[in-house]
Amino acid sequence: MSLEIGGGNAIQPFMAAALLDRPVVDADCMGRAFPEAQMTSFAIHDLPMYPLTLVDVRENAVVVARAASWKWMERLSRTACVAVGSIAATCKAPRTGKEVKECAILGSTSKAIRIGRTVQAARRAHRDPIDAVVDAEHGRLIFRGKLADVARRATEGFLRGRATLDGLGDFRGRVFELAFQNEFAVGWLDGVPRVTTPDLICVMDTVSGDAIGTETLRYGQRVSVVALPAPPVLLTPKGLEHVGPRAFGYDLDFVSVFA
Repeated sequence: MSLEIGGGNAIQPFMAAALLDRPVVDADCMGRAFPEAQMTSFAIHDLPMYPLTLVDVRENAVVVARAASWKWMERLSRTACVAVGSIAATCKAPRTGKEVKECAILGSTSKAIRIGRTVQAARRAHRDPIDAVVDAEHGRLIFRGKLADVARRATEGFLRGRATLDGLGDFRGRVFELAFQNEFAVGWLDGVPRVTTPDLICVMDTVSGDAIGTETLRYGQRVSVVALPAPPVLLTPKGLEHVGPRAFGYDLDFVSVFA
């Protein structure tokens, strides 16, 4: 199963399953993508975080046999990853079937496939793919605009930065700013917080409906910002301690756009 149903991590279980002739579990432990090891439903449920294995293409291998906490596991594995060039494969602590059933976010793999099919169907029907995703997934359109500025830096094994969007259409004359740490964490509309993690902040190409990640933001792109509902476990008080805006360093209270 995937650690997170986002980025390359969503595909890797299928690659391993194809080679090993094993099924893929329709679940992950984030229901999206998050940048740190403690930002998982397994951490929220206080499951053990070790052992963890890490390998790179040079045949370096690291085994973290124990860690004092999920935060320490993140720190140790991130440091090792940076040391081998910031590209490595990891295998997290093994889970029992009972733990997966009770603590994972179930159905996330099929949800990701469903969203992709929704976009493809909208294109074939010459329908707005953004509206199609919002309707199908009970989301909210937050902003439409053009990328006016992007500032990114790689630091401590993360891609951090901000992006500024100038409004188009119904949002003309307004400004939207996004902050990210590998994934989008907070969005401000005209300087006022509009959407924060753990609501899913999705940036999509306005015409094609393709997802745009923090590493592929480019000046001049026409994009739509969509919010999708977060898995319930992330919205609990303990969940917000792990993945709310303060977990990313923002002194903001979480207020869901779906409240």
